[in-house]
Amino acid sequence: MSVPAGGAVVRDTSELVRAAQAGDVAALGTLLAEHRPAMLAVALSFLPEPADAEDAVQDAALVALTRIGDLRDPRAVGPWLKMMVRNGCRMRLRARPPVGGMPDLVADPESDPALLIERHVARDWIWHALDQLSPPLRMVVLLRYFTRTTGYEQIAALCGVPVGTVRSRLSKARATLAGLLMATGESRYPGPDLEMWQRYRELFSDLAGGTRSMAGLHQELHPRMETVWDSTRRTVGLEPVVGLLDRSAGAGVGLRVVNLVAGRDIVVCETQTLNPAENPDHCPPGVAWLLRLENGRADQLRLFHEPRARTA
Repeated sequence: MSVPAGGAVVRDTSELVRAAQAGDVAALGTLLAEHRPAMLAVALSFLPEPADAEDAVQDAALVALTRIGDLRDPRAVGPWLKMMVRNGCRMRLRARPPVGGMPDLVADPESDPALLIERHVARDWIWHALDQLSPPLRMVVLLRYFTRTTGYEQIAALCGVPVGTVRSRLSKARATLAGLLMATGESRYPGPDLEMWQRYRELFSDLAGGTRSMAGLHQELHPRMETVWDSTRRTVGLEPVVGLLDRSAGAGVGLRVVNLVAGRDIVVCETQTLNPAENPDHCPPGVAWLLRLENGRADQLRLFHEPRARTA
């Protein structure tokens, strides 16, 4: 660390790397901003289209957030970042479809923002950044990178939009997250809303265990909640959902909560279906419940039933 004539503290590269490895997102943002011109130059040497090169730099920024701990020599951060750009560009070139085809926007698993979650790096920053996304972008990101409902077709069915829209939203969200990372300042960020997570965890645990009360349902679910069952069926009110749960319980079908994610205005709960031994195919093996919240209470529910495994 040094202090120039103006009095501002300047952190050297090694110190910034060590801080980033300790979870300081602002330090990583500073590193990325300093090395961005060199990273972009590498990308342009592979991808002559400026938009493609910018995407490659954004990918490398997200990968750096997840893998900065792998860098053993802090002095090598520049070559390390450029290597990530090169690897990302090569993956993009290999993954390019024939002319007229639709590219896979998340072809390279090393460029997948899911690693942000899997490695639990800078969790508070991640939730802060997600809250900066618009609700449609935040929804596809939560599904793609926080849940098991990861396929484009599955996300499209659950969100009620075309597959192409899912792809474009994921692309825009990824670019926005990378931009936020590079622009990060010296700030502390709020983490996820743990109180909301706990509330809906208890709700779905009660639903799964058959111990629900209508008062509890009305506390978290609007009495006029709209439920979207599929592309052709919609219902209003809690009775259709309660009726489904009652019929399932009567048939000996149980539920088990396997994952729950709560954002500012979106809750995703994934449940495993426990079919009776005498009728193992009574219900689909799993269900994703996507709740849209308004003023802290769900006013819309979308359901996605996990398809059964194909038999030979």
